[in-house]
Amino acid sequence: MADIVLDFERPIEQMVARQEELEQSLSCHPELADELNGLKQRINEIKAAVYSNLTPWQRVQLARHPNRPYALDYIERIFTDFMEFHGDRRYADDPAIVGGFARLNDKPVMVIGTQKGRNTKENVFRNFGCPHPEGYRKAMRLMQLAELAHVPVVTLIDTPGAFPGVASEERHIGEAIAVNLRDMFALTVPVVCIVIGEGGSGGALGIGVGNKVLIMENAYYSVITPEGCAAILWKDRAYSEKAAEALNLTAKDLTKLGLVDGTIPEPLGGAHKDYDEAAALLKKSLLETLDSLNGISPEELKKSRYERFRNIAFYSEGAVKKDE
Repeated sequence: MADIVLDFERPIEQMVARQEELEQSLSCHPELADELNGLKQRINEIKAAVYSNLTPWQRVQLARHPNRPYALDYIERIFTDFMEFHGDRRYADDPAIVGGFARLNDKPVMVIGTQKGRNTKENVFRNFGCPHPEGYRKAMRLMQLAELAHVPVVTLIDTPGAFPGVASEERHIGEAIAVNLRDMFALTVPVVCIVIGEGGSGGALGIGVGNKVLIMENAYYSVITPEGCAAILWKDRAYSEKAAEALNLTAKDLTKLGLVDGTIPEPLGGAHKDYDEAAALLKKSLLETLDSLNGISPEELKKSRYERFRNIAFYSEGAVKKDE
């Protein structure tokens, strides 16, 4: 994969290029060793400072990074014996949703995720990670299979949103997502949902009703994309950065608001810098989360999942601030 550098990473990359020059010259010029060591230390300090203080818009850029690991990349590294299932048994198969039985440390699970493509051909095939109605119906079919088999459900969310085209509306995308919301609340097995990249609107929520909802450090989860918000509020997508700040879509914001239950750390610079380390960190959090749900009765799992989402927000008619 080509090394793609984001705007805010360019100063770091320039220093890394200088580091590589010094390393190549070191055998002929050993006196450069002190400069090289100092530069390495400086690079590490700058990386830590930059990546720990990213703006919401910069995190959105990392969440969309073309080299970021997708659902199948994590499935390959975390699970074994993955058996992919296809089709919704009503209309067709949707490649934007992948899923099937797998083993997590030899324990069976049902893993389902939204999948993007690496190039134009793959993205057309995967519909840029934007599921059609049949994708959500396939996902629900697999969750119901997990219910029959009494195994946990794990979903990996990475979509800008459900596909908004005519074909999607003709096949009732709104109904498909609504049915998933209803039926996921009724599941009596543990459900863990993880936002690994983009978590856009109802497209993400369609497989996002879990007992626990986790988010990766540089992922985002929002009712709308920053560009969509900017187009509505300011009639200009140039305000996307401002919209990203207003939407409170970062892992830190969502944790503070109680919308997610935990943040999964990423390798310094983003998950795309080291697939194996990113997968190891995700697996660690997933195992801990599933272990915390172990032993809870089916009825309590269903009840706690409903209450989790029911208590996210409340409306009090006529409520005013004390100083008003």
